[in-house]
Amino acid sequence: MWKAKEHNGSHGGLDTGPPMPSLTRAARPARPPDDDRRTDLERRVLGALEQLLAEGIPFTEIAVQRIATAAGIARSTFYRYFPDKSQLLIRMAELATTDLFGAAELWWRADHTDEQAGVVVAMRAMITGFREHRYLLLALSEVSAYDRDVGAYWRARVAMFLGLVRERLEADKRTGQVSAELDAAATALVLASMVERTIAVNFSAAAPVADEVLAEALGRAIWLTVYGDAPA
Repeated sequence: MWKAKEHNGSHGGLDTGPPMPSLTRAARPARPPDDDRRTDLERRVLGALEQLLAEGIPFTEIAVQRIATAAGIARSTFYRYFPDKSQLLIRMAELATTDLFGAAELWWRADHTDEQAGVVVAMRAMITGFREHRYLLLALSEVSAYDRDVGAYWRARVAMFLGLVRERLEADKRTGQVSAELDAAATALVLASMVERTIAVNFSAAAPVADEVLAEALGRAIWLTVYGDAPA
């Protein structure tokens, strides 16, 4: 092991400064930031929860200890991040629905000169997102019907999306891009409900429609509902 010689004032010689550190000492790896650790833990918990749900275990019957064990964390660590199972489901839903809503929200904010192509892309992304997280989303739909916190979260998330669609439709009415007879609030509700129920029912069907065919059909239905009777 190479080391610089220590300077001893009684023996004379040049002052080489403080001792050099050992070149063989391994540097400690930097600890990841808190946000990175939280993101990693949440993704592990999401994967563990979805796996348990995929096995057919109802969400209400999955014990916290079982989720923690499947995720490879301690029960105490679980409660540090999730005070209870309601908050767990809410946070997992936030992760799972990011892509689900994101593609649709992007289309509603975009320029619609591409006719049906853009909305079909958005529907394809929603179907893909639902397929990836279908067990969690089905649990979310069930639990939101009777859990106050989960229900409040889901209603608020859907209301946010409906608000975006309604505002876009009202703006298009003002510029004459859609029919003056179109009711923005009612149309937003119809479209959102149609998409959600169509995808959910198709995933539970004995002979489901292929994803691409379903995306095309939903895209066509949305486009015609919004722009089918627009002024020439």
